Amino acid sequence: MASRILANLIVAGGSVIVRAAATAWRQAVVNGQRSGMTPESLKNAAAASKQMNLEEAYKILGTDSNAGIEEVMKRYAHLMQQNEKHGSFYLQSKVYRAKERIEQEVQEQHGGQ
Repeated sequence: MASRILANLIVAGGSVIVRAAATAWRQAVVNGQRSGMTPESLKNAAAASKQMNLEEAYKILGTDSNAGIEEVMKRYAHLMQQNEKHGSFYLQSKVYRAKERIEQEVQEQHGGQ
């Protein structure tokens, strides 16, 4: 008997939470539409916040903004080699993304000239 009551309470509580979450979601969508947000602008804002900035990339690789691409690649190779020994996928991805961001900047500078 107690297990049946407990199961009913869990089901009832779960349904209340689901309804509240759905209502909150609908209200958030309405508020976003009122403020002029579109799905495209939300997607663009999310993409911009995910990209590493140049200063962070240089800090991760342990160089400064005056470093040439050769020094950046040397630091990248050293850090990746060290990380292979001790193994952290998170660190490898941060180092790789830092190198990638600096390469992107160098390409933009050379492409713009």
